[in-house]
This record gives sequence, structure tokens and C-alpha cells, in this order.
Amino acid sequence: MRIIFRFGGIALLVAAIVILAVLPFATSFVEQWARRDVELRSHLVFNSARDQVAGLLASGDAGRLTNFFERIASDERVLAIGYCDGASLRAPTRNMPPSFSCEQAARGEAVSFSTISSDGRDILVSAFPLAASGREGHLVVLHDLSYAELRGGEARNYLFLALAGVAFGASALAALIAAFIMRRWLASIRQALESARAGAAGPPEEENIIPLGQEIRDVLQELEASRRTIDAAHTDWSPDTLRAALSNELSGSEVIVVSNREPYIHNRAENGGISLQIPASGLVSALEPVVRACGGTWVAHGSGTADRDTVDANDRVPVPPANPSYTLRRVWLTDEEQDGYYYGAANEGLWPLCHIAFVRPIFREQDWQYYRSVNEKFADAIVTEAKREDPIILVQDYHFALLPRMIRNRLPQATIVTFWHIPWPNAETFGICPWREEIIDGLLGSSILGFHTQAHCNNFLDAVDSYVESRINRETDSVTFGGEETQIRPYPISIEWPPTALEGQKPVEECRRAVRERLGLPSDMRIGVGIERFDYTKGILDRMQAIDVLLSENPEWHGNFSFVQVAAPTRSKLANYRQLQEEAEALAREINERHGGEGYEPIKLLIRHHEPDEVFELFRAADLCIVSSLHDGMNLVAKEFVAARDDEEGVLILSAFAGASRELSEALIVNPYNAHAMGQAINRALTMPPAEQRERMRLMRDQVKERNVYRWAGQMLLAASRLRKRQRIRRLITAGRNRTTANA
Repeated sequence: MRIIFRFGGIALLVAAIVILAVLPFATSFVEQWARRDVELRSHLVFNSARDQVAGLLASGDAGRLTNFFERIASDERVLAIGYCDGASLRAPTRNMPPSFSCEQAARGEAVSFSTISSDGRDILVSAFPLAASGREGHLVVLHDLSYAELRGGEARNYLFLALAGVAFGASALAALIAAFIMRRWLASIRQALESARAGAAGPPEEENIIPLGQEIRDVLQELEASRRTIDAAHTDWSPDTLRAALSNELSGSEVIVVSNREPYIHNRAENGGISLQIPASGLVSALEPVVRACGGTWVAHGSGTADRDTVDANDRVPVPPANPSYTLRRVWLTDEEQDGYYYGAANEGLWPLCHIAFVRPIFREQDWQYYRSVNEKFADAIVTEAKREDPIILVQDYHFALLPRMIRNRLPQATIVTFWHIPWPNAETFGICPWREEIIDGLLGSSILGFHTQAHCNNFLDAVDSYVESRINRETDSVTFGGEETQIRPYPISIEWPPTALEGQKPVEECRRAVRERLGLPSDMRIGVGIERFDYTKGILDRMQAIDVLLSENPEWHGNFSFVQVAAPTRSKLANYRQLQEEAEALAREINERHGGEGYEPIKLLIRHHEPDEVFELFRAADLCIVSSLHDGMNLVAKEFVAARDDEEGVLILSAFAGASRELSEALIVNPYNAHAMGQAINRALTMPPAEQRERMRLMRDQVKERNVYRWAGQMLLAASRLRKRQRIRRLITAGRNRTTANA
């Protein structure tokens, strides 16, 4: 008994020592973490608000400046914000402590931080130099630090209670058991602190872990959640914001982008030289800032006629040409591979399968063999380009359904984010695909799988549930397959803001005059536009039939309304696409013969590719735009029309079956299969009062501005960052458990 009591006393003494040693350290650590977190948040607030604040200060618009500061201060962690012009405090928010003055802030030529006391609480004052109207001043951001003290107290209480329980339990056990238990507790504490030092504060997925470490992790998890201000609603996402997110969340990470289309194409010019083509692509606009910031690699199909002449011995070319900041790795495909993989399996099989446009998919086994081999070829290229065991790989679109699994088998520690740019059909429709299990298996090699809408996510989960053995968590929208978890998330894609094509555009009235003169239309002619590729999913024939209905039921528009349909030929190797173009030309002639006359054509069908500046000029000249997709993942034409209308006029007529209808609800939402209802919507658009047009357009423009393409990319990258932190915690905990077992 004396030995047992002796060891019990030793256990109590050790527990007391642990309490005395750990409590101050843990409390101090949490408080320091919280302060550093607040400083980072202040930096993010300043970076996102700097340009707008400088502009408002220069304009002298005090009211708008105050309103802007109040929106920033709506963040629950931001106490107040203001601008120190020398000793004068300008535009302070309503929660600014009455006792605060600019003299209390530590100001200088560099960013500075200071702590003041007000009403018995500590406040962190962040001062950022910001010149306005030629005068030096400082933007001051105040954060309440009382929550840090609260977290420190909670951590101290958790540790005290847990360690006290261990001490009383250990006193009743034999010496060997007591020593073993103490080692486990201490190992848990070390692992929690090591995770924090590594910057990983997310919770591990394992449930049966040591409670003491869990309590610390719970505190750190709450603090980690407060660091996500960069994804807050008031953040203006831009290339700079995206780079800041990368710097803060993915510093030092290797990023590889994979897509069928390349961001830079080299072609042979007529004079024998080499010309550079930059595709007008929202995907390129979104992901280029990512690979530029990381100095990463973009892997794509080399499709240009001079692409082979511009690469090095390893099929690489530094881009952009004027100021290289990342590497473009080109993958070469034979004509047979291109026909089978791209035109066959991807665009005659998967494209009509996923778009409910009543075109029968064509499934050929030989096409699928090419599809699989091309995916393997891209996987080989990615593994060759990867410089680390754990790169972040962004896989784009339906051309690479098998690629995530192939990469996972070769690079098991990679973070693979796959985005499916087209719709995902319901499970019953997807079930007709002969390779459904292989496609699902390939996609579940992803760490994160993204779709445009929650409905597409739900359809994918239903398909997984129907066709493969897996564990689906509907609450977290995740699938565990083969012992690995894949998160299924909606990431609605968008366009850049402001659009590059809007630069240099003439005023709206000049655009209207120029377009009417070029098309031979009277100056008072009302114009509608539709801009698409010749694709059967876009509903081109359906909108023409709606024009026919409009002119039949509303004869007053004869000679007063003309619809300009821009349609670029695409995938002309495929019969369905050639047939669509022929049908569209015939239908346009028929409607023009029925309703036209004396030089008047109700439908102007322009069959050629238009450059972005031409498209935006048409958008700005039009009274309305029709997007009548029969089925679409998103449809960026709708968002481009909204972005082009900085005059806040014009009406968008939008299909309910385009993903954009979930965001642009102020458009006139139509069923493209109902020609009569679409004709009525066109008439309503042509007669809509300007005030109503402006109200609708203003709301849609705010939506497109806030949810732009940089936010789309940023959301996926931040999700990848959080996932990598959780994985790092799991690895640390596993390593700690292994060490504990070995020592025991």
C-alpha cells in the first residue's frame, strides 16, 4: 500500500507540475495566436479596402467613405475603423471608442500595431500608411481583444480540469500504469501544440483521441475560423486578393493546372512567322493568377500549328512570353487520339449525356480506349512535372474524368481539386453510360470535386449511391470510397470583374450608332442579341421560334425590332453540329421571308467568331439579350451581358435551365421549350420602363461583381488549404500515436 500511495503521491506531484508548467504556456500561446490572427485580419481588411478608401478620400465624399467603413466594421471581429489625417480622425464608425484619438495609435512610415485600453478592455489598433490628396495619413482598424482573453481562460480551465482528473485517477493505479497514462497525456498535449505551430488548427476526423488534446484543438479550431475574412462577403475579389489568399494560405505550395485548352497558343502566320493567340476564356482568367503567383505549371493539349516549334526538349515553354512567371507543359495528341478522346468519347458521349438536350449520346468502345489512354498520357505528364510529393492539382472539366484517380495512384499525398464545368445528370440518365463505374471511380480520386450548382452535386451523390459501394455523408456532402474521402461542393463559376473587354469601349449611345450603321439598321430600330457557339444545347432554334411568335402576335414590332444572332461554328466534324447550323440558316430565312420585306430582316444571323470587344459592343448596343440554353452548367454569356451594361439598362431573358438563373434572378426567367411564353417575355422586355430595367440590372451587376471568377478560384483554393491542414493534423497525430506505442 505504501508503494501504491507513494506512486500515487508521485502522480499527484507530477500532475501539479504539469499544471503549473502547461497552463501559463498554453494560455500565452492561445493569446499570442489570437493577436497574430487579428493582425493578419487587419492586413486583409487593408489590402481589400485600400484602393477604394484612397479613391473616396481623394474625391472628398465623406458620406460614402463613412458608409464603406461601416460595411467593413460589420465583421463581428472588427470593432471600429477610421482614417487619421494627422491628429484628426475622419469618418469614424459608430462603434469607435469615444476615448480614442489618433495620438494613441503608433503611426509611422511602416505598418504598426499598438494596444490601448478602453472601458476595461484591451483593443488592438492597426495603423496602415495611406496617402490621400498628397497628404500622408493612416487607416486605423480597431479589434477587440477581449475574446482572446476569454479563449485563454477557457484553455486554462480545460487544462486544469483535465489534468486534475488525471492526477486523481493516477493515484489509484500501479506505478507502471500511472507512468504509461502520463506519457499518453503528455504526448497528446505535444501533438496539439505541434499542430498549432505547423499552422494547422482544423480538427482531426478521428473520434477516439485523447480528450485533453481535443480541448486544445477545439480552441484552435475556433481561432482558425476567424482567420477566414478573405472569404467574407464584403471582400472585393481580384487577382491581387487571389494572390494574397495564396500567400497567406498556400505559401510554398506547388500548383499544377490541367485543362484540355491551353492558355497560350502558337500558330503559323500567313507570312511564315509565328503568331500568339490568347483564348478568350473565363477559365484562363481565373486560374492564371494562381499559377503566376505560385510559379506553377499548366499542363494542356498543344493544339497550335506552331506549338511544337516553341517548346524546349521537355515540351515546356515559359509564359507569359513578355514576362514569364510559370511553365506551360504541352501534351501532344495524334489525330486518332484527338478524334477518339475529344470528338468521340468527350463530345459525342459525355457532352450529350450530361446535357439534357434530347440528343442521343454515342458510346464507342474504341473512343473510350482513346479517352483512357489520353488521360493516362496527361497523368504521366503531371507526375513528371510535379516537384513535390504533395502538389495541389486543379483538374478541369469532363475531358479528364479518369485523371484524378490516375494521379492519386501515383501521387497519394497530392491535393486534387477537380471542377466539372458542365451539368451532371440525374442518376437514372447517367446510368445509361457503359463506363459509369469507371467514371465515378476516376472522379472520386479527387480530394474536392466541384460543380456549378448544389443540384448537380446532389445528382452526383445519387449516382455514386446507385452505382458504386461507398459511404455517403449527406450532412457534409462527402463520399468515402476505397478508404479515401472526397468532398462534393458547389462552386458557381463567373467572369472577371471588371471585364477586360470593357476597357476602351465607347459610350453606349456610340455603340448603338456604330452597330446599327454596320448592320444597315435604322437609328430607331430596337435590337436583341444572342451570342453562342453553334451548339444544340444553347437553344438557338428555340429563340428564333420565339421571335416568330413575337412578330406574329405583336405586328407593331414589324420593321421596329431586329434580332442579331451571333453564332460561331464549332466541332464541325460532328454531324449534329453541322446539322444545327443548316437548320438555323433555313429557319432564319423562313422567318425573314414571313415577316421581313423592303430591306427589313427580323433575324440577322452572323456566322463567324467575334472577338470579345466586338461581343461587348453588341451587348452595349442591344435593348435585350436572350440566353435560351436547353441545359447549361452556368452560361457566362448571361453574366457578360450584365457586366457590359455599365449604363444599367437593357433586359436579360434567361433560361431556367441555365445555372446562371440561380444567381441572376432579376432576369426574365423563361422556359425555352415554350415559344409562346418566350415571345411574351421578349415583348415585355421591349416595353419595360427604364426605371425597372435599371433596378433589375443594378442588382444583377452587384451579384456578378461580388461573385466573380476570382472568388470562384479563391473558394476552391481556400477549401484545399483547409483540407491540407486537416491532413497534416492527422499525420501528426498518427505519428504521435506510433511513437507512444513504440515507447510503451
